[in-house]
Amino acid sequence: MEPFLYMALIVVSIALVVSVILQSKDAGLGGLTGSDFGGFITARRGLEKTLFQITIALSVLFFILVILTTRVVG
Repeated sequence: MEPFLYMALIVVSIALVVSVILQSKDAGLGGLTGSDFGGFITARRGLEKTLFQITIALSVLFFILVILTTRVVG
């Protein structure tokens, strides 16, 4: 069961990183380092909202997988 948990954790963590990077719209790599100058808040609609919800679901799944992995291994 440990190899399955490890693989699931790797896949979910990669998907989580990709979904967070995709959320930085019009920022490019400058937004990742904190040098983004777009400081206004907009409403999420359509694809942005879906991507935001997927990111939340992936983070919850990641948290659950980490807890399960520590319970099984530890």
